[in-house]
Amino acid sequence: MSTYTIAVTGASGAPYAHRLLQVLIKRGHTIFVSISGEGMSILSDETNLHLKGSETDIQYDIMKHFEAKEGQLTYFDEGNMYAPIASGSFGVDAMVVIPCSMKTLSSIANGNSSNLIERAADVMIKERRKLIIVPRETPLSAIHLNNMLILARLGCHIIPAMPAFYHHPKEIGDLVDFIVGRILSAMGIENDLTAPWGL
Repeated sequence: MSTYTIAVTGASGAPYAHRLLQVLIKRGHTIFVSISGEGMSILSDETNLHLKGSETDIQYDIMKHFEAKEGQLTYFDEGNMYAPIASGSFGVDAMVVIPCSMKTLSSIANGNSSNLIERAADVMIKERRKLIIVPRETPLSAIHLNNMLILARLGCHIIPAMPAFYHHPKEIGDLVDFIVGRILSAMGIENDLTAPWGL
């Protein structure tokens, strides 16, 4: 099994992060999670995951919610710059920022490592490891687009939360699965959340 960092920031789209964590944990991968303060609020608003307390408290609640095995998931507060994912000497297979707020996008694109999420992303870039950004904003300004272009030119995967409809979605979960399926594919994880085009 592989090891991944999942970061959740303050943009609408928490169900995408929730579903991605659900799939990765069910498949037995090792996960490091960090959630911004705004991300916590939106998770509470948009999903049934309500988190508060210390790092240990939040880790316990996430593990219980997703039925993670002991040692499978570790939670780090966004202010914990001593977390291993803040160092290039600690390797993970990929990092996903989902959803990615325009504030976080700007910070990552411009190398402003003011919290653990931004620093962990900066590490992925400098170590030339797989970084996947899932921006969730509309409409997009030239500033937003330029920041995405900066990251794309650095080799980051930009997967906007733009679900398609050719698979004839019947409920919101189908739209969420379309995006999560694309993210999993970018991570190198085979999945059948949505059928490929033409099948």
